[in-house]
Amino acid sequence: MTTAPPAAGKVVVLDPGHNGGNGSHPAEINRPVPAGRGQTKPCNTTGTSTNAGYPEHAFTFDVAQRVGKALAAKGIRVVYTRQDDTGVGPCVDQRAAIGNEARADAVVSIHADGSDSAGANGFHVAYSSPPLNAAQGEPSTRLAQTLRDTMRTSGFSPANYIGANGLSARTDLAGLNLSTRPVALVECGNMRNAAEAARMTSAEGRQQFAAAITAAIEAYLAS
Repeated sequence: MTTAPPAAGKVVVLDPGHNGGNGSHPAEINRPVPAGRGQTKPCNTTGTSTNAGYPEHAFTFDVAQRVGKALAAKGIRVVYTRQDDTGVGPCVDQRAAIGNEARADAVVSIHADGSDSAGANGFHVAYSSPPLNAAQGEPSTRLAQTLRDTMRTSGFSPANYIGANGLSARTDLAGLNLSTRPVALVECGNMRNAAEAARMTSAEGRQQFAAAITAAIEAYLAS
């Protein structure tokens, strides 16, 4: 008799940041939408890029696809907030709603940073703080910590320019504020750092990011 993996049947929502068509639709992505805590934010943004022009939206979509395929192979149901890298949006509030409507066991938003600060490098994981509901409390904090710990043991260094010890408590991110499911956002590294840009630009490097995020999600679901 074959035993199903512990996480089989769980639901994971993957949210690859930005989208390939955002840059050509400024009016649509700049319109204000609810962002939680009484705030509004632009619907979406174009994201950042490496100095050589490799865009964040392409990086996040590729990594999310790799993570999703690995999770699906374990019997986990995977829902994506966007299906391609040529569209516009969806808006940040809609992305949160997708996770809520899917009743996700975990929502992971995948991004990369674009700091021009000298020497800025490393990943960080953002979570909603102070929490606005029970899911944003211990479950989201544990998800963020598991992502941080697994990224670190997978050979990635915590950011030296933002957050503390690879974690960043945030009040201003709509995808976190509006979530009623366990949620965290991982900034995989700084695209403006030459070494990290090289890793993100290569298929091998993207697979390394994806493997770490996959392992973290599996560990969280099993805990």
